[in-house]
Amino acid sequence: MVAKGDQETGSPVSVADGTKNSLFRYNSPLIQVGLIGLVCFCCPGMFNALSGMGGGGQVDHTAANNANTALYTTFAIFGILGGGIYNILGPRLTLFAGCSTYILYAGSFLYYNHHKHQAFAIVAGALLGVGAGLLWAGQGAIMTSYPPTHRKGTYISMFWSIFNMGGVIGGLIPFIMNYNREDAVSVNDGTYIGFMVFMTIGTLLSLAILHPRKVIRNDGSRCTNITYSNVMTESVAIAKLFTNWKMLLIIPAAWGSNFFYSYQFNNVNGALFTLRTRGLNNVFYWGAQMIGSVMIGYIMDFSFKSRKTRGLAGIGVVAVLSTGIWIGGMFNQRGYNHHDVVSKTVKILDFKNSGSDFAGPFVLYFSYGLLDAMFQSMIYWVIGALADDSAILSRYVGFYKGVQSAGGAVAWQIDTHKVPYMTQLIVNWVLTTVSYPLLALLVIKAVKDEDKVTEEESPSGFPNAVKESKADFTKSVEESNGEFTKST
Repeated sequence: MVAKGDQETGSPVSVADGTKNSLFRYNSPLIQVGLIGLVCFCCPGMFNALSGMGGGGQVDHTAANNANTALYTTFAIFGILGGGIYNILGPRLTLFAGCSTYILYAGSFLYYNHHKHQAFAIVAGALLGVGAGLLWAGQGAIMTSYPPTHRKGTYISMFWSIFNMGGVIGGLIPFIMNYNREDAVSVNDGTYIGFMVFMTIGTLLSLAILHPRKVIRNDGSRCTNITYSNVMTESVAIAKLFTNWKMLLIIPAAWGSNFFYSYQFNNVNGALFTLRTRGLNNVFYWGAQMIGSVMIGYIMDFSFKSRKTRGLAGIGVVAVLSTGIWIGGMFNQRGYNHHDVVSKTVKILDFKNSGSDFAGPFVLYFSYGLLDAMFQSMIYWVIGALADDSAILSRYVGFYKGVQSAGGAVAWQIDTHKVPYMTQLIVNWVLTTVSYPLLALLVIKAVKDEDKVTEEESPSGFPNAVKESKADFTKSVEESNGEFTKST
């Protein structure tokens, strides 16, 4: 039996449920966040390794750029819809359907290795956009809503570390498979097959994820009171996101958070290094993400007593680090341009043969990975601090991923149209920089410390803090937002 509670925080369960106070229960947030981390290790982790080689491992980036444009276009739509679909279907069906599209995408490049027809890759990219929207909406809901309020940064960093270990292992696959092919320009079949094997394992593992109403925190609260939602409720809730002031403040950060991938993967890693070195670079790029996520997770959870102060400190640290890294990128970019790469006058670096020339660009690429993890983990922490309920956060994260993917779709086409590398770098720098004051404003206005009451949202979406009991809060949420809870 579940006591009635508010949708923002989940509800307490009675002692009759017999829940054991253990972090390692199968239905504990720790185990479930760990499982979704393993799923993402196998699927998007391997996808990241494939993309990180530049051009999907092909010498001609056109097929991969067009496939990624199709991917991020459909991702933008289904990222926004994904939260609602997740609330209707539950995690297993949503995640299984999403993960299966990763296998098809890797298979399309195996096909391209032999036939050089990009149509299959583009269609597979579009289908992957649908699947990725479903997967990441579910992942975001699990990662941001399951943990206890005061440890969300820790759980986010744990997920990010497991997930990016996929990129590390995925980087080793092309590195090992192509180690003796110093002059190779496209990866071999075994590389793509290795990716597909891991993606298949992740797809099957997604069936182990529990529905959020079955996941119980150590304080006895469930992650949501809703069993399954319906199309009308989710449609109305998703439509309201576009007038929600909190989501509007997140848009620049969301747009920029994947925008830099095309520049970093194609025009840094793909332009400056040999094939085998690109694989090695990705090992360290995704390894840096593990380090970055732990660093920002610690700041967001342990640096100060006040949650609001911790959030502002985290944003400040990332802003300073970001500025330094983009300045370093600008100095590196002054040494070559698109014409140099096409005419092959730029010096191609190899980790064994290039000596000290390899060090600078390698450290820069490593730093890009560090910044990526800290930037995205920071955004996830801010989103997770806006609510605790899985149903609400699945929509918030879906909105974030949808806007993120729309930005990604534009970025891959910018690269396809040969926009100057320095222009791409400056746009990326500006997008990330504009995000910091807006996220700081969001933390100041919307994030409450753990010992304070949760904000009520008025129908206009602007904050109106009220002190009320949990039962009264449930009633006010239903009246002001039109969202319904169902106790089990």
